[in-house]
Amino acid sequence: MSLYEQWNNYGEDAKERSVEEYKKVVENYLGRERDVYDYLLSHMDETVEGTISDLGKRFNMNDAEFLGFVDGINSSLKNGEYNLETMDENSSVKLDFDLEKLYWNMLDAKAEWLYNLPQWEALLADEQRSSIKKEYNKTKTVIKDKKIGRNDPCTCGSGKKYKQCCMK
Repeated sequence: MSLYEQWNNYGEDAKERSVEEYKKVVENYLGRERDVYDYLLSHMDETVEGTISDLGKRFNMNDAEFLGFVDGINSSLKNGEYNLETMDENSSVKLDFDLEKLYWNMLDAKAEWLYNLPQWEALLADEQRSSIKKEYNKTKTVIKDKKIGRNDPCTCGSGKKYKQCCMK
């Protein structure tokens, strides 16, 4: 089974035993994920790079878990996304990420435990974070188009009423 398949099936064996077991596995992973982000955001002068296996050991994760971490940060990387399906424990990764995009993606993932890390205060000003949140919220707002009434002019530009033209 590939590393990516292992990540996609992560915690399934615990899920089969009980919901409580599954929650423990997920909470354990999320705590370690938070620790990696905590480190990365606290050491912005350092670009973390290495193999999946080496970085997994460094951050107290197995290979599949660290690939899962890369999956989470992948769309925030400056040098493009990795093809996770082809990666194995010897694949090299460089965690050079765009701060604003990472913050946006944490909002999108609804990862409150990550976008509320105290390191953000030193990295992005309150105004920047507020602006990113505002822009993010705009993308999640549904705007309904005005409904065309039967007696309104037709949208095709014929000059006829909608009911006499395109409504038919």
